[in-house]
Amino acid sequence: MKMKTTLSLVAAAVALFSYGAFAQEKSRAEVKEEAKAAAKTSGAGEASPTPVAKPKSTKARTDVKTEAKAAEKSGEIATGEQSAKTPKPKSTKARADVKTETKAATKSGEIPTGEGVPKK
Repeated sequence: MKMKTTLSLVAAAVALFSYGAFAQEKSRAEVKEEAKAAAKTSGAGEASPTPVAKPKSTKARTDVKTEAKAAEKSGEIATGEQSAKTPKPKSTKARADVKTETKAATKSGEIPTGEGVPKK
């Protein structure tokens, strides 16, 4: 009984492992020939990318630099996190007037000072 079970297991194992050998339709040489033919016709692959021509400039480097400086001065070029330079608002009051108004507001309690809650 043991012999029959062992023989049937061996036969099943041989059948399973030999199936892969019969499954191949093409030989290794045929596959290599196909790969060579495909590489010749396509011409592009990971190993040899097609070269890309660099664009040529029509201006001299110094001209470009002076234009960039002028654009930066005029505010056309965005810097930092802002999208474009915004003009600073102009005040209609003199600095001394603003200071005296601020002192008066602080004294009267209109402007809270410190960390506490303002008293009413």
